[in-house]
Parts: sequence; C-alpha cells; structure tokens
Amino acid sequence: MSQPLLIVLIIGSYFLILLTVAHFCSKGANNSTYFTGNRNMAWPIVAVAMITAPISGITFISVPGMVAAKSYGYLQMCMGFVVGYFLIGWVLVPLFYKRKIVSIYSFLDERFGRSAHTTGAWLFLISEILGVGVRFLVVCMVLQMLVFSPLNLPFALNVAVTMFLIWLYTARGGVKSVVWSDTVKSVCLVISVILCFYIIAGKLGVEATEIPRKIFDDPTSRIFFFNDINDSSYFWKQFLTGIFLVVAMTGLDQDMMQRILACKNAGGARKNLAVSGLLQFVVISLFLALGTLMTLYMESREIAFPEKSDNIFATVAFHEEMPVMLGVLFILGLVSASYSSVGSALTSLTTSYTVDILEGLKKYEETKLKKIRRNVHAVMALLMAIVILLFYYLNEQDAISALFTLASYSYGPILGLFVFGVFTNKRIDTKYIALVCISAPVLTWMTGRFLKMTLDYDAGFELFLLNTLFTIAGLSILPSLKMEDVTNTVEEKVSA
Repeated sequence: MSQPLLIVLIIGSYFLILLTVAHFCSKGANNSTYFTGNRNMAWPIVAVAMITAPISGITFISVPGMVAAKSYGYLQMCMGFVVGYFLIGWVLVPLFYKRKIVSIYSFLDERFGRSAHTTGAWLFLISEILGVGVRFLVVCMVLQMLVFSPLNLPFALNVAVTMFLIWLYTARGGVKSVVWSDTVKSVCLVISVILCFYIIAGKLGVEATEIPRKIFDDPTSRIFFFNDINDSSYFWKQFLTGIFLVVAMTGLDQDMMQRILACKNAGGARKNLAVSGLLQFVVISLFLALGTLMTLYMESREIAFPEKSDNIFATVAFHEEMPVMLGVLFILGLVSASYSSVGSALTSLTTSYTVDILEGLKKYEETKLKKIRRNVHAVMALLMAIVILLFYYLNEQDAISALFTLASYSYGPILGLFVFGVFTNKRIDTKYIALVCISAPVLTWMTGRFLKMTLDYDAGFELFLLNTLFTIAGLSILPSLKMEDVTNTVEEKVSA
C-alpha cells in the first residue's frame, strides 16, 4: 500500500470516529447544547479532554522539533502554566459560574458596558483566527508533503478538504462534541507518543529501563536557564510569562473556557483544572523527551537536520529504517491533535460572534438563532481556511514561536481588561477602550524594538506582560464616568 493511501485511510478512519461521536452528541441538541453542553458534563470527562485540549498539531510537531536548538527550556514556561491553572480555578471560575455566563466576554459588558464587551470579543476573534492559522498550517504542510504533493494536488485543496471535514463534525454538537472528541484525542495522542518512544528507542538499541538515563545524559535535556537575563530563554522570563499567558490563553479564551464551563458546577471545574494542568505538564515532558530520542537517532544515522525544525518528527517517522507503524502513529497523533483543536476553535469563534457581536441570545428566538449560528459556523470555517493559506505564504518562524509571538500581542489587552475589571472598582468612559487596546500592542512592539537596538536585549514572550501592563495603565488614565452616566447605564441594562 502506498504511503499517501495509507495516510488517507488513517485520516478517514479517525474522522469516522469523530462523526460517530458528533452524531451521538447532537441527539436532541439545541443552542444550549452547542454553546455550553447544557452544563451537565462530569468533571473527570472534561479533565481527560483538557489534558490535551491546548495541545494542537503545533505541540505534536514543533515541541519535539525544538529540542535540538532550545533544549527543554519550554518546560520553564509550562511550570508557569500549572500555577496559572490554579489562578483560573480560584479567581475566574467562581466569577463566571456565579453569573451563568455563556460567553466569558459578557463579563466586560456587566463591568464596563457594551463597548468593552465588543472590544474583548473582537480581540478574541482576531487572536483565535490567527492562532488557528498557525496551529493548522503545520498540519496542512505535513499532509501536503506526505499526501497531496505526491498526488500532484494543490495546497488550497488540502486546506479546503480538511476544513470541510472539521466543519462537518462540529456543525451540530458544538461544545458537547468538542469535549468528547478531545477525550478521544487525549487517548490517541498519549498512546501514540508512548509507542513512538519505544519504537525509536528500540532502533537506537536502548532498553526500556535505560531510556530515562539516556535522555537525562544528553545535552538537549537541559531545563533551566539562569545564565543570561538578556536571553529569551531566561527562567524568570519564561516562568512568569507562562503564568499570565495561560490565564489569558485559557482563562480568558472562549475556546478553552467553553469546556471548563460545561462542568456541572464551579467545584467540578476547579478539580478539572487542577488535574488537567498537572497532567499537561507530564505530557509536554514526554514530547520533549521524544525530541531528544529523535535527535539522537538522526545523529546516529547522520541524517541532515531539515531547515525547519517542525519537519524533524516527520523526517524520523518516515525514515527508511523505521517500521510503517511509526508513520501510522505519527499521522494518528498529528490528526488527533490538530483536528479536534481546530474544531473547538471553530465552535468558540461561532459562539463568541453569535453571542457577543450579534447578541443572538437577546435578539432571536430558538429557531432563528439556530439558523444564524449555523451560518456563522460556515463563515468562520471559510475565514480559517483563508488565514491558513495566508500563513502558508508568509510565515517563516517555527510554529510554536509564531503562535506565542502572536499571543504576546493579541492576548495582552484581553488580560489587561479583565485584570482591571476584576481588581478595580473604577467606572471608565468606554468610548476610549478600543483605542487603549489598539495602542498597547503598538507600544509593546516599539518597546521591544527599542530594547533590541539600544541594549541588545532580546525580548521574548515577556512582551506579553508588557502589553498587559500598557493596557492596564491606559485604562487607569481614562476619565471616570460621571454619576449620572453610571445611573443611565444601569437603567439601560435593567430595561434591556
């Protein structure tokens, strides 16, 4: 059987599983099922789904590939992620459950007004579409190399087919389909990584009991970087950025929070976050360790490292000495990581646009809302496809770096809005909020360039923290609402 045909069969089989899951999840489904999963999901199921919810095709390909150049420095940020999950569970989760929120950005409406609500929602929409473009680009490029190019098929067809399949299984079940498909993804992904471990170790002639020692003795397994504060890998930069980045990219991200808010109550949501956060750290560690084994294998066979580190995994998986099973596991892990990740993003984008921008829950009855939601769902899938094509021709960074670089600029204002809203009581004139949220990323970019040119300081993901601080500072200096304006705003909400 040819390699392209084998891969097509694997993808087809996985999609049959997803469509089956979606079929059962969509029985009796309504708009509440799509948006919140009816808030009746058991927390252990959500916790299993959340183990790999943030793990997309980028993690599967880019994290093992980055080991040769950056060692295990990424774990420093992951340590911050764990702390961030506890902050989400004990600060944001009670806030959202108390208000029975469908879209988390409606909190900004309650706190500041409609302008802040739409600003937060648009920031999320832009951030998520760009993030999906980076995450799914990696998968499409690998599929192009292994399937579509050998069959002389264009990249645009590659994107169109995969996006259509994702649209198909998420169109009806929404969040409920996302949670159950992520559970399938977690099982497939962890099994794939563990089996890849043993296959590559076997080719290196390393016994199972010797794998840990072999990995820890290799220079690529270095975790901590305390030497140079100017280096983007410096520990405190990575750790602190990890805390606040996960608060923004999970706690203030509709894509991630829609799963958490599907739990029956706030207590279950907290347990889910605590368990899944710790297990995610373990899974990322496995990915990095797998990267060390792949590096050792390539060095032992004198295989040239590809120009892009994202291609290292595919290079090893389909090397002539490797069994077909490794290639099968690679495709299974890649597909399971990527498709459910993009599917959940599509659902969250649809939810946010329908609820936040169109105010669908307020304006439309159930049947009309369902029709609008399905139309929005299709348009968002089309937008995703366009963004992926644009990134294909423009992006030159390794994918994981590109993703977090984008997050540094787009999620900073979102975090700034929520921090200011939760920890202050100031009522501000909301007509300037959008200006602040646009100015903060611009000032952040200018500051990063200035530090590099004058001090040779290599600002990394800590630009995200600076972006957040600029947003909070900007909101702080905005004029306060007069008492009559506050009264009028409250009266408008009551009458609405």
